Amino acid sequence: MGQGEKEKMKEDQNDEGPAPQDAHKCWGCRVPLIIAPLQLLLGVSVAVVAFLMLAVSPSLMARETPHWAGIILCLVSVVGFILYCITYHPDEKNFMQFICKLLYFVLCTIGLVISVLVMAFAGHHYSQTSNFKACEKAGEDCICTLDPDDPIARTFTYKEASDCEAITQTLTVYFLVQIVLNLAQALVCAAGAFIMWKHRYQVFFVGLQIGSTSSKQWQKV
Repeated sequence: MGQGEKEKMKEDQNDEGPAPQDAHKCWGCRVPLIIAPLQLLLGVSVAVVAFLMLAVSPSLMARETPHWAGIILCLVSVVGFILYCITYHPDEKNFMQFICKLLYFVLCTIGLVISVLVMAFAGHHYSQTSNFKACEKAGEDCICTLDPDDPIARTFTYKEASDCEAITQTLTVYFLVQIVLNLAQALVCAAGAFIMWKHRYQVFFVGLQIGSTSSKQWQKV
């Protein structure tokens, strides 16, 4: 075989298209191994802090103790682990792979919205508890008010509170911790959703053929 024929064969091999880079890898399937444990850790942390808040006063409402947000993030992380374990197929030829990626994207988006909602509630209640001017013990309950000199000022009753100081100090700290945890949770969910979207819609090979069939020039966009 002559030198010219060898060079021609090399050119044909190079022009057939871009060589598959890390064909056995799927960044959309492997990255959840990083995102999912963070979601699980943050979800458990949010739930634990919420149950600690219930220990301060069982009368706290669900929006004040967002254990539900932590549980939802734990479920999102489980889907991420499942997505990592599924055998990768190019072009999403595996139906289960496509369903899991779509479900993970949707759940990450929902988790982002929920985290922002929890931050709004926690910020409101943090501002409220930090502005209490007076808290008095009434039996097993603790009654707090924003302005003790105003006879028609709104009062807040925390039932079965062990100490009023736990309302004005400990509960305030818990609200602040919830803001920080849910901010981190929102960022992680946003990263997970962006990775799924980028892998599905932004990086792909269109297979456009330019020129004659002999040259086989391909373009990647």
